[in-house]
Amino acid sequence: MNAKSPAPSREERLAAKLRENLRRRKAQARAIGADATGDAKAGAQAGNGDDTHALSKEPRKS
Repeated sequence: MNAKSPAPSREERLAAKLRENLRRRKAQARAIGADATGDAKAGAQAGNGDDTHALSKEPRKS
């Protein structure tokens, strides 16, 4: 830390961590949502060959 500015309080540190965590979770949810809508599979069909994240549409056999 800079010697001129005081260290952030516990509440400020926790608030910053919560904001950081929320941003990370939102980005993760957007990525999962994009995979679920078929964006990854559509990209594989477009010719990039990367279908590692595409989900199988076939139902489970019990």
